[in-house]
Amino acid sequence: MSRWEPNTRERLLDAALGLFGERGYDSVTVAEITDRAGLTKRTFFRHFTDKREVLFAGQEMLSRILADAIAAAPEAASPAAAVGGALAAAAAEFGPERRERARRVQAVVAGQSDLRERGLLKRATLTAAMAGALRERGVPDPAATLAAELGGLAFWTAFERWTAPANERGFAELAAEALAELIAATADLD
Repeated sequence: MSRWEPNTRERLLDAALGLFGERGYDSVTVAEITDRAGLTKRTFFRHFTDKREVLFAGQEMLSRILADAIAAAPEAASPAAAVGGALAAAAAEFGPERRERARRVQAVVAGQSDLRERGLLKRATLTAAMAGALRERGVPDPAATLAAELGGLAFWTAFERWTAPANERGFAELAAEALAELIAATADLD
């Protein structure tokens, strides 16, 4: 086995997704994933804590992108505008070349209750990152929490639309659309 090759994380994810699709999530071991990827178990554990994390790789990076974009928003930006900018910044991670892999990940997660639960925790982490960044900008609660929750809902709405089988639209467009829909919907809450 090679000591180092590029795209290790992607190779592990692709190997895992192939095996999960063939035999089901529960039937696959880390050793089988690494064998398929042509890597060692040690390499696997340098990148992931367990086989569940293969499916949720990148969440920490997304949290950082969202928080950094909110921090970098113009001083005069409203909380919603700062969140919109953060969603636009995150869109760089969702190019068309990643769409099929994201669909495959979603299919595996949807079939396992423990993975759905892990997914909810990861979603909460993204929302918390946005809320924290908004508070650091001086946005008080409940506005910071509400804007972050809207941002989280917009993110996941856009993600579901982006991975829909017939979709060809980009993530940035879908995220902006989802955020605008949610903000408009708040007017109907009176």
